[in-house]
Amino acid sequence: MTYKTDFLVIGGGVAGLMFALKVASLGNVTLITKKKIDDSNTNLAQGGIASVLDKGVDSFESHIQDTLIAGDGLPDRQVVEMVVKGGPERIQELIDLGVRFNAQEPDAGNQAPRRLDLGREGGHSQNRIVHAQDMTGRELQRVLTAHVMGNDRITVLEDHVALDLITRSTRIKRGMVTTSHEEVCCGAYVLDTRSEEIKTISSKITMLATGGTGKVYLYTSNPDIATGDGIAMAYRAGATVANLEFVQFHPTCLYHPDAKNFLISEAVRGEGGILVDASGKAFMEKYDPLKDLACRDIVARAIDSELKKSGADSVFLDITHLKPAFIKKRFPNLYEKCLSFGIDMTTDPIPVVPAAHYMCGGVATDLSGLTDIKGLYAVGEAACTGLHGANRLASNSLLEALVFAHSASKQAQVDLSAADTRWDDELPGWAEVGTTSSDEVIMVSHNWDEIRRLMWNYVGIVRSNKRLDRARRRIEIIQDEIQNYYWDFKIDSGLIELRNIATVAELIIKCAQYRQESRGLHFSIDYPQRDDSRWKKDTLIRRHRLPAAG
Repeated sequence: MTYKTDFLVIGGGVAGLMFALKVASLGNVTLITKKKIDDSNTNLAQGGIASVLDKGVDSFESHIQDTLIAGDGLPDRQVVEMVVKGGPERIQELIDLGVRFNAQEPDAGNQAPRRLDLGREGGHSQNRIVHAQDMTGRELQRVLTAHVMGNDRITVLEDHVALDLITRSTRIKRGMVTTSHEEVCCGAYVLDTRSEEIKTISSKITMLATGGTGKVYLYTSNPDIATGDGIAMAYRAGATVANLEFVQFHPTCLYHPDAKNFLISEAVRGEGGILVDASGKAFMEKYDPLKDLACRDIVARAIDSELKKSGADSVFLDITHLKPAFIKKRFPNLYEKCLSFGIDMTTDPIPVVPAAHYMCGGVATDLSGLTDIKGLYAVGEAACTGLHGANRLASNSLLEALVFAHSASKQAQVDLSAADTRWDDELPGWAEVGTTSSDEVIMVSHNWDEIRRLMWNYVGIVRSNKRLDRARRRIEIIQDEIQNYYWDFKIDSGLIELRNIATVAELIIKCAQYRQESRGLHFSIDYPQRDDSRWKKDTLIRRHRLPAAG
């Protein structure tokens, strides 16, 4: 049976939720999430949203320049201008929807409306981070989810995992992916993990809002769902992916044996936190004039260098010089979480290590979030829009998701009428090749673990030709094993995710091998210098084609 919808949105973070809300007035929307709707990277986002809201001090040009500098020569200025200038309107839209951002405390006797409290993070020249305590993502998720669940034109299917996109050529092959470059996306095959039914969902417009790739690495700040599904599916369908070598490692993930994926927000350094070694000595001044407020790639490499020199397990983030009352009020979530692990951040430096955090590359899109397959869009971390370049400026990610969800909704309105003529016939159902449930669960868990370890060890913060060659040889062997296994047994969510992280891992390795320089988040000991004469360009990959200059 084919389920038909005007819009299929894959992913329930801020990008997917906002897009769904904006297009619901145009037609019926089906939004699928791998687990529950609040299991997203958005829900874990601590810092906030970067936007120029204090025109007396800040300016669009200042935010644009900060973004361009952070991106190390690769951001598209047209995209940067669109996103930065669209920020204030998108923030106001969130406020109108009911998002409660922190406001400044009024002076005694002052009856004027309170202004938003603006924080500062690494790479920003001004205070421009609007936030909701240290749980901004949770507040966005709360409000947007409530609006989506209350909209009778949006159907939310939780516990549904997308397998593959349906394109014009796959309709002919009845569910089997071909090697040609497809022209039109017609929907997706989706596994209902509760009923184990594989559903065929036909859509006029399909939106990939599947989030990031953090689980490709052994240590990550991301939740378990971040397996790069959108990037892998789009690549298999024939869409162009870009700049996957630029994996952002967040410098400060909590180091504790019982802490899983817990991030210590960059806002802590923005408020005066200082990185120190085990003896309490600050070290960032050795690496950058901005010290602890340097961009994330610089800070992550600095910590990596300090750990390798000392052999220590972690460095420390010290904010104990600030007043305890301020720390508890500004960072209530962080304070309570650290306290649960026996760390009082008002008196104890916090042990931290870098961890895979954000994918700056993704499915290549235009200014409207449209890919090079008709009917297929991508927004949020799954997309490579041209904003981030070689490194993401702190708190630009939620801003990008909001602005591009808005831009994509405008283009989708235009595309919707043209899509009406694309599929009058019924789409083929999924061709179930393997019907036997696997009794070799160890294959999935072993390969999953091996991929994440080899990516951490060989394709991490610091890379080399030798490490990348080793990683590529091993990932090709694993890919063959997965392909044989995938079609022999009944599909389940673990196998789907393993297939996707293997695909994304291979693409990251290929992109990293292609870029023979050091730029932004990609640092190679074999090519330690930035080379604008040869490599000031995007890395573009399409299935069965070599990378091309962007």
